Amino acid sequence: MKIKYLLLSVLMLALWSCETDVVNPDEVYPDPFLEISSGDADFSTYVAMGEGITAGMTDNSLFMAGQMNSYPNIMAGVMSMAGGGEFTQPYTNDNVGGMLVGGNEVWGERLYFDGGGPAGVGGNITNEATSTMPGPYNNMAFPFVNGIHMVAPGYGSLAGLAAGAANPWFVRAASSDGATILGDAAGQMPTFVTVVPGNDFAAYAGLGASGLQGTMLDLTGPQGMLVGVGATLQTLGAMVPSGVVTTLPDPTNTPQWNTIPWNSIPLDQATADQLNNLLGAPYNGALAVAALFGVISEEEAALRFVNAVAGQNGVLIEDESLTLIDLSALGGPVLPNIRQANANDKIGLTASALLGNPLDPNNPALGIWGVSAPLPDSFTLMGSEITDIQSQLATANAAISASVPNGWALFDLGDLYNEVVTHGIFEDEFNMTGDLVFGGFFGLDGYHPTSRGSALIAKKMIEAIDATWGSNLSDVGLDIGDYPTNYPDGI
Repeated sequence: MKIKYLLLSVLMLALWSCETDVVNPDEVYPDPFLEISSGDADFSTYVAMGEGITAGMTDNSLFMAGQMNSYPNIMAGVMSMAGGGEFTQPYTNDNVGGMLVGGNEVWGERLYFDGGGPAGVGGNITNEATSTMPGPYNNMAFPFVNGIHMVAPGYGSLAGLAAGAANPWFVRAASSDGATILGDAAGQMPTFVTVVPGNDFAAYAGLGASGLQGTMLDLTGPQGMLVGVGATLQTLGAMVPSGVVTTLPDPTNTPQWNTIPWNSIPLDQATADQLNNLLGAPYNGALAVAALFGVISEEEAALRFVNAVAGQNGVLIEDESLTLIDLSALGGPVLPNIRQANANDKIGLTASALLGNPLDPNNPALGIWGVSAPLPDSFTLMGSEITDIQSQLATANAAISASVPNGWALFDLGDLYNEVVTHGIFEDEFNMTGDLVFGGFFGLDGYHPTSRGSALIAKKMIEAIDATWGSNLSDVGLDIGDYPTNYPDGI
């Protein structure tokens, strides 16, 4: 029972035929008689800081075409017409993406749409973190950079990499073994900067708020996000006259968590009856005993009852918030913390690789993911986790907004994401929505933008720059339709 969630392959093939060109964002051709002015800003040395969105990551990896169409590179092409200088980026080797450390894969190749869903492209990963290309670069953004990482010593060192405390993309591009991202950015004496404050929320949500090592969400602790963001903005604000700080998007509203339905398990009556006999009856009976003896409440027992029906069923999931039930004193079992998902839960996009497949292809009797074997916690977000993430995100964005240096502008990237997923944004005759693949804005990982999505971010940020500093960069006529929404295998 292979779960497939994208069936529009014919349309996708048509899109490939007309939207796979790699655009050079420096090639902008406004009216030759139109003067492009920087207003009160100085774009001569533009430096961008941030995480995957800023780096040009899309389709779950960082690769050359995505970097060429990163929103800072698009903006730098426009700024070049108003006194902007060269904009350098730590380009990857090719369009396969991925990353190696000592020849071992630590991040996979980019995705493409194979007609049924996201799939990894062909070709070998050639980006090796230990084969350094010392910067600094104008684009000082790297995948998975949290707020504190921007000021963390050793985050770009080979020693830190060996200890699991460094970022392989930054190790490859750091100016020296002891460099920090902030130090490499500030050392260029920028005249204009943009800062996306970090990947903290995307990382935490991306692994189901599971609290795995390296993904804990910490806002105010000694190594917390806001400590790093505060230090970054204080340092840059004291030396850079003009810049833009963004708010952070809500990852729980993106296709990463809204593509796989919570009730995506289709069963016929015979299979439902079999599942109820093999799993539901013994498990539900033990839950009833636990409720009878006051080990759990009647409400928790009702939440945990497994009831398979003909039609669409909730995914069987782990739920760490459930009570540990040990009935051994009564001669019974220790019950797993499992239940069927409900409408308050969200299933991660990456779960599509598991759902409906056996735990062991050679021994299907061990269980089927999401049906008779629970989906691990890292693939789900419960309602309480979603509420917590959104509450803390509001706190973080309020703190970011209050930390904007004097003379700088705030760009509401979080609101732009929200507008795309809730209402859609119509721009340059294209309607950008929150749908995976065909919405145009989100790449195949469901969080990072497509190149066209990056162009939309660039265009809206340019409008904010014009409104703040009196420039007329928007008059260049940046058209998001010049940027692709997908990259096929083999480019």
